[in-house]
Amino acid sequence: MANLTELKQGRIVKYKDDPYLITWSEFKRKEAQKPVMRTKLKNLKTGNVLDKTFLAGENFEFADVRNQKVQYLYKTDTEAYFMNESTYEQFEIPLETIESAVPYLLDGTTVDGVFYEVNMISISLPPKMVFKVVETTPGVKGDTVSGGSKPATLETGLAVNVPLFINEGDKIRVNTEKGDYVERA
Repeated sequence: MANLTELKQGRIVKYKDDPYLITWSEFKRKEAQKPVMRTKLKNLKTGNVLDKTFLAGENFEFADVRNQKVQYLYKTDTEAYFMNESTYEQFEIPLETIESAVPYLLDGTTVDGVFYEVNMISISLPPKMVFKVVETTPGVKGDTVSGGSKPATLETGLAVNVPLFINEGDKIRVNTEKGDYVERA
């Protein structure tokens, strides 16, 4: 049995047979009461968030979740397919599970696959990725870094706002957490 104080942000616990990421935790101890750990848990399979209070002496266990490098192969209407780069084993995952990551996936992109037991349940993108601009209005002489911004479409179909000096064919670095332009690559 694990100790209550081990329930910290970033740890993954097994709750109701699913892996949950602890996104927030707070230890409480009042006089004449058992200590408790209040938490916010995010289901790694569904993305649902719930509040859970663990009591001192309550049984819980940490989930066996591991990351593994996988390569994005292709997608269908409902599934995305990935391959382990060392064993060539293929995995599929429902698109709805990774819908926020899909606009950043190009064929052959390497990402971290998140595995629970033997199933791939999610992916983790690098914080920044490089993409080619395939459509934007042309830059004009005199456009500067501090000027304004304009919309651009990337090779994956993702639309981002870029500085005025960026042209079609340029490669740019994008923050995958916010979907923002970072710099010219």
